[in-house]
Parts: sequence; C-alpha cells; structure tokens
Amino acid sequence: MSVTGALYRKYRPQNFAEVRDQDHIVKVLEGAIKKGEIPHAMLFSGTRGTGKTTLARIFAKAIGTADLDLYEIDAASNRGIDDVRELKEAVHTLPYESEHKVYIIDEVHMLTKEAFNALLKTLEEPPAHVVFILATTEEDKLLDTILSRCQVFRMHSPSRAVLAEIVTDVAKKEGFKLNPDAADLIAMAADGSFRDALGVTQKVIMASGDKIGDADEVAAIIGAPKVATMQSLLTALHTKQKTVALEAIQEAVKTGVDMKLFVRVLLEHVRAVMLLRNLPTKESDILASFGTDTQLKIKDIVAEETSINSHLLLRLLEAAELVSRSPIPQAPLEIAIIEVTE
Repeated sequence: MSVTGALYRKYRPQNFAEVRDQDHIVKVLEGAIKKGEIPHAMLFSGTRGTGKTTLARIFAKAIGTADLDLYEIDAASNRGIDDVRELKEAVHTLPYESEHKVYIIDEVHMLTKEAFNALLKTLEEPPAHVVFILATTEEDKLLDTILSRCQVFRMHSPSRAVLAEIVTDVAKKEGFKLNPDAADLIAMAADGSFRDALGVTQKVIMASGDKIGDADEVAAIIGAPKVATMQSLLTALHTKQKTVALEAIQEAVKTGVDMKLFVRVLLEHVRAVMLLRNLPTKESDILASFGTDTQLKIKDIVAEETSINSHLLLRLLEAAELVSRSPIPQAPLEIAIIEVTE
C-alpha cells in the first residue's frame, strides 16, 4: 500500500472550522476578524505538534493575506541580530497584493538577546500594514517585554480521544482501517502531538501487509509491548506470579520495547481493572480503547478476587517516574513487581 506525501501535511487544517481542540483560541480570532480589530502582534504558545504555525497560516489567510505577502521565518536558523535588522527594514515596504503583510516567526525563543531587543523595538511600533505572529514551545524563555506587546494564545495539547479519532479518520481516508486499540496506542505514543500521531499512522499504513492495522503492528513500529506480552503480565499481577511477570518484562526488553511506553501501557491496563471494579456502570467507556481480547481479559480479572488494586497502581506510578532516570530502564519496574508479588 503506498501513501503519497506526509499525512500531517496532506491533512493539515485549512480553515478555522477544521481546527480541533483549540476552540478557546479560534473563537477569539474569528471575533477579532469580524470586528476588524486585527492584533498587530500575537504569540501562539504550546508543545510541539499542536498546530501553532498551521493556525497562524489560517489566520493570515482569513484576513486576506496572499502567499506573496506571507513570510515565515524559522528563528532557530535565523536567530541573530543581522536577521532581525533585515526584518526591521523589510516591514516598512507595503504589501504586494494584500491589506496586511504577515510575518510568522517560529521558535521565537531561539533568538539571541540582541535579536530579541531589536525585535522588541519593531513590535513596539509596527507599521499599520504588518501583523506579527510569534510561535514558541518555550514561552518561559521569552522576555516579559515581548509578552506584554503580544496577545498571547496558549494552545491545548489534544486529548488522546481526539488524537485517536483523528488517526482513525485519516487512515479511513487513505483506504486503511485502524482497530480501536491500535488508534489508542498511536494516540498514547504521540503524547499530545497531531504531527507525531499522523507520522506514526503513516508508518503503520506503509508497513502493513494488508488494509487493517492492529495493535501489534503499531507496537512493532513505536516500540510498544505486544498485546500478548501485556496480557501475560496483567494475568501474572492478578495471580501474583512473580516469575511470569518478570519473564514478560524480559521478553519486552529482548524485543526492543521502549520501557517508558511499556510502563505507560501497563498503567493503563491496571487502571482499567481498578476503575471497572469501582465503576461497573461505566464499563463501555473504561474499556473503549482496548481490543476485544484485552477487554475480555480485564472483565475476567474484575470478576475474580484479584491482587490488582490501588496500592499496585500507586507502586507502578512510582516506578514509572524512575524508569526515565534509571541507567537500567527496566530495573524500577522489576523491583516494583518483585515487591507487589511477594
């Protein structure tokens, strides 16, 4: 199966209506355009892959800016005083085809101190025809004087449910079916990034031998545990089988599983058991992101006397925090499992 072009470019929102999970910003921007009150300097702040530059382009298009009058600058590679001086001179020339010239400055926190000061003077008194849209993943690195001259918009990281919905829709448009547990695994690995979610989806579509993507295919691509490995570990924790639980971790390490992702997926399973025991009326919501086999496994565990409880979840949460700092990533999890199964 062939996929042409990057999916995140192909399915990038083209107008405000297509922007997901940023209603708090879209409403303000649409209101400003309707009233003809266009801010001369804005800052879009948020984690990577949340659509900051995409939203900036949509805003520029919405105020009638032609491509010829839209300038995108990557501050990571144009960060010096000379680059900003060139910008200061260029802003005074009139737009070619539009009422406004729009300058999108991405990763603006990367500018040098001298460049910041030069930009500040331009932001203080911009020509009437110029709109600046700054974008950053690290708002805390910006000078207060820059922030005070901008209308600041903080982007939400999309929820897992929204990301799972998006990758399922995009896959469908590409003639591919993503199983719900596969879509959820992609959403979890994407960690709040639209771009990463669609990047993984593209890999799954390209790597798959058919037109259906399951959780194990996704797992192999992103370094997540296989369904069988996770079910084996969950059963071992349920029955306090220490050897089986430790063997499941060994199997994951041997197959190159990302241990941070492994712990995260395990937490999801343990949490689902705990929630289902305490909130049986919400069964469909709690189990929605799991495949059929895993749903049955969780329901079987909940129906019996089990060692999976809030104490275990708390101990695993502690281990999860240590995994990324440990020189042997699996060690904190192994220690936790030995403790809770004895």
